[in-house]
Amino acid sequence: MELKECIGAVEAMLFACGEPVSTARLAQTLEMDEATLERVLLAMQDEYDRPERGVRLLRLEGDWQLATKNEWSEPVKKILDARRNTPLSQAALEVLAIIAYNQPVSRGFVEQVRGVDSSSTVAKLLEKGLIEEAGRLDLPGRPISFRTTDVFLRTFGLESLSQLPPLHSDELPLEQYAATGELPLDTQPPEEKEV
Repeated sequence: MELKECIGAVEAMLFACGEPVSTARLAQTLEMDEATLERVLLAMQDEYDRPERGVRLLRLEGDWQLATKNEWSEPVKKILDARRNTPLSQAALEVLAIIAYNQPVSRGFVEQVRGVDSSSTVAKLLEKGLIEEAGRLDLPGRPISFRTTDVFLRTFGLESLSQLPPLHSDELPLEQYAATGELPLDTQPPEEKEV
């Protein structure tokens, strides 16, 4: 393997892992001896130490990890916080409600209820920590199931899922909706379409 290819492969592996990886594991994956790979890693470390680079290559005993340089920690924190604190979209709230009331459920179930592809919405809810994988369902293809998390409960001020509001309007008298002027979804008259 040429030096440029080796550097590219090591960089890609360290970036994808996000955690420290041992020299031995990297060498085994690339089918090369550890001493040669060690020299490559040290050369990469020198390259990352240049002032214009935003990341650095850390050596943690026998492991290696890509990390943000300390001088760039503030903008990184801001972008991560902005991503985490983005308000939930209507689609995200719909998916969250479907999962909360029916958990554990597969993405296919969510999409069947909503009638649209929900993969990106599920991914965003996973990223925010509001849902998590709950194992695999005993169905054809063994799909991954999802459930809500403690973060979901904290975010919505719930002690447990039993505090979720009832799903069906017949469980609550219509008088409770009079103050807002909004009827439950299943009792609202259909909108008239303009011709």
